[in-house]
Amino acid sequence: MERFVEPALLLLLRERPHHGYELIERLPEVAGDETRIDVGNLYRLLRALEAEGVVSSEWSADLPGPARRTWADALRSAQGVVQGFLDRYDDGERR
Repeated sequence: MERFVEPALLLLLRERPHHGYELIERLPEVAGDETRIDVGNLYRLLRALEAEGVVSSEWSADLPGPARRTWADALRSAQGVVQGFLDRYDDGERR
């Protein structure tokens, strides 16, 4: 069903607070095994729902699941991606 992810996420969030990766893992329980969403689309959808006033978010280390990423971790990850791009670009220049 088209756009069934949104009500499925709302049902999961109604039951209790979840972090994003947990929502991704639990989504098939509610929406069926065929239903998948990538992390980027999940967070875009959650931000849109928050902008509409339907859900709210907060940073919390008390929720179950893996530890929350810090900005420093995110920057390190992005740094690796950017460095890989630059290395590949430089290799092309040398040819």
